[in-house]
Amino acid sequence: MRRRLVMAAAAALTLVAATAIDAEAATYPNPGTVTGSTRVHDPSMIRTPGGSYLLVHTGDNLAIKTSTDRVAFRSAGTVFPSGAPWTTAYTGGSRNLWAPHISYRDGRYVLYYSASTFGSNRSAIFLATSPTGASGSWTNQGLVIESRTSDTFNAIDPDLVVDDQGRWWLTFGSFWSGIKLVQLDPATGKRADTTIRSVAGRGGGPIEAPVIVKRGAWYYLYVSFDYCCRGAASTYRVMVGRSSSVTGPYTDRNGVAMTAGGGTEILAGHGSIHGPGHQALLADTDGDLLVYHYYADNGTALLGINRLTYDAAGWPVVT
Repeated sequence: MRRRLVMAAAAALTLVAATAIDAEAATYPNPGTVTGSTRVHDPSMIRTPGGSYLLVHTGDNLAIKTSTDRVAFRSAGTVFPSGAPWTTAYTGGSRNLWAPHISYRDGRYVLYYSASTFGSNRSAIFLATSPTGASGSWTNQGLVIESRTSDTFNAIDPDLVVDDQGRWWLTFGSFWSGIKLVQLDPATGKRADTTIRSVAGRGGGPIEAPVIVKRGAWYYLYVSFDYCCRGAASTYRVMVGRSSSVTGPYTDRNGVAMTAGGGTEILAGHGSIHGPGHQALLADTDGDLLVYHYYADNGTALLGINRLTYDAAGWPVVT
């Protein structure tokens, strides 16, 4: 009798656990359908003036993909097919460049990208520009900001935002003291002053991949919490806060400051979708899109695209 009770209790616990897993898996939608060349890491994507899509992501010499319909993607070479020797002091000689952010400004393509080695804050963010966005058309415009091992921040994961006054800002950061913001000179794309602002942090814990966008009355700051780069064991998740000012303070839905570890989760691992993160925002003709990478069960990093809507309180919802 006792054995039956134990077995029944174990079965009940298994059922509860399975139900909890099923509920968790049902919390977030799966990525939308994409086909073709969809292996990506740290994607950034824009809609070009001609209506096609241009995506740049982490890879040797920065990888480029294109699409005409936002579904079928093809490889289109690299940003620097002849290499980027100016970055090797930060990469230890590797050609692998990280976490680009692409935009189209004033008739040209603008690309911020980072050079580093895993686990080090001896890092740098560089700027490149192009008239077409095509492989081999990019011109290196030089160093924007660097961090040394003696610094309390890490100069990787850049993202450009232009505020309502037309001022350019670069947000960046990974681990250490968190997410930073510097003002840029729109004429050069380089720093306008020496001020470095803090906009989010987790006391040295895992936070990176910042993105700031303005929607309505709010500037939204998206970040990735926890750990990428561990294949199916990755725990990346997408968090958000907002502010009425581009420089902050940013708070989450519960009013917790993002500089104190705050952030409202909008996407996390579920089912066979592991560690979704390093998000980018794309304002397309049919609404906002969340563009990110996730890991499949076999550890492959793949492209994820979902629509992004807003609830009655103005908080983003992945659909």
